[in-house]
Amino acid sequence: MTADREEREFLLPDLGEGLTEAEIVRWLVEVGDEVTVDQAVVEVETAKAQVEVPCPFEGVVTARHGAEGEARPVGTPLIAVAVGAAAPTGRSEAAAGESTTDGPAAAERRREAAGGSGNVLVGYGTDVSKNAASGARRRRRALVAAGGTPERAAHASTSDGPPARDAAPSAAAGPSTPRGPVAPAATATPADRSTDAAVPRPPAAGAPVPVISPLVRRLARERGLDLRSLHGSGPGGLILRADVDRAGAERSGRTPAAEATAAGDGAAGTTRAPQGTQRPGPATADPSGAVRVPLRGITGAMADKLSRSRREIPDATCWVDADATELLAARRAMGEPRISLLALLARVTLAALARHPELNATVDTDAREIVRLPEVHLGFAAQTDRGLVVPVVRDAHTLSAEQLHREISRLTACAREGRLTPADLTGSTFTLNNYGVFGVDGSTPIINHPEAAMLGVGRIVEKPWAHAGQLALRQVVQLSFTFDHRVCDGGVAGGFLRYVADCVERPTLLLRTL
Repeated sequence: MTADREEREFLLPDLGEGLTEAEIVRWLVEVGDEVTVDQAVVEVETAKAQVEVPCPFEGVVTARHGAEGEARPVGTPLIAVAVGAAAPTGRSEAAAGESTTDGPAAAERRREAAGGSGNVLVGYGTDVSKNAASGARRRRRALVAAGGTPERAAHASTSDGPPARDAAPSAAAGPSTPRGPVAPAATATPADRSTDAAVPRPPAAGAPVPVISPLVRRLARERGLDLRSLHGSGPGGLILRADVDRAGAERSGRTPAAEATAAGDGAAGTTRAPQGTQRPGPATADPSGAVRVPLRGITGAMADKLSRSRREIPDATCWVDADATELLAARRAMGEPRISLLALLARVTLAALARHPELNATVDTDAREIVRLPEVHLGFAAQTDRGLVVPVVRDAHTLSAEQLHREISRLTACAREGRLTPADLTGSTFTLNNYGVFGVDGSTPIINHPEAAMLGVGRIVEKPWAHAGQLALRQVVQLSFTFDHRVCDGGVAGGFLRYVADCVERPTLLLRTL
């Protein structure tokens, strides 16, 4: 490899909505493989979604940082690529020739490989000119807070062996940083790139505490811990949630896992292992024969969110049975393509929210204010093989029933195929829960925090019903409405639910909102 070829490290990007780490699910490339700009190199799972992460460079993979099942903090090295490197020995001469051919196309490829593609994945772009600056600012603040230096240390952790603790990222580094000339890929070894990581020490008195996550600060405050006395296990001595759990466990006599469970997570994140540790398998057995299944990823995030909702929201529920016979007849009369019942119920729900906008809100507990939101981003519960997820239809209040049907169908397909992005799973302001698909009549759903209400829809079944002065068999559905009692009283909640039921029984009422 010639001296003008550089090795660049691609740092794990911020995958959206303030996520601080991601778990490596599956590596898609091996050390020594050639990669192109925007080629997916690893599949990761965050508390929001499972996504493939593309590489912004073209070259030869020289290192993979982290093993499958390991949690990596945002901003730490993910993969190292020798930009402009020739194919390793054993590759075809034609392939090697392609990578070294001069000409406009080759020059453009080299510029793209060195500068990033400019493409975007769930909120982050591989445009180095933009993201390097923002990433550098974020890491510079973290390093200054940690008392770090702008010197860059190499990393030896790969998926082929136990990962070494990463040194602090460069204060001036963006999502990737050239590290100068490197040896050919055929002779490079992890030992050639490794350095001794500095042992993290508690910050000196008066110095800023190396903590990025507000959640970590809050957990430490709730447990009465002084962050200055903790040893951070993250890069550059960064204090992670696992460090707080460990210190709290030592004080209370619990295990770290029990301490984390007792404290409860106040955010949508999950309990993660510290960097450089291996995740447990899907399930483990203890000596008593009980099977322990770790709550992590999307499932763990949902568990945390629902637990927080139960702790913080004083909810109440009202319900009503409605005759859905006319709604089903109206659906048949619409012809093909058939619009789903969920889309029709979503349109009814949006009409009800237009009449009762105070329910499209959230509560700012710190400011002691109710925040009424101008747009309706409608979440709907979807059951998948990987657990319950709540995809979000953006600006649902602007969509017709047919448009809602198309968007709900698209998001449902993405959920079942595991293709939802964090942006698809965040930002909902109201949730519609169709638990009738499970064959049950009613439920008292848990509000999707930080929303203020949720409408539940049971199965539609044939029941005796008084209709036009006679007893007849009609198609009946049970509707349940759970609401935050801080946001409204029972009169508003009852008015909302009654309007939904009236539209189900007499769909022509919707004509007033079209």
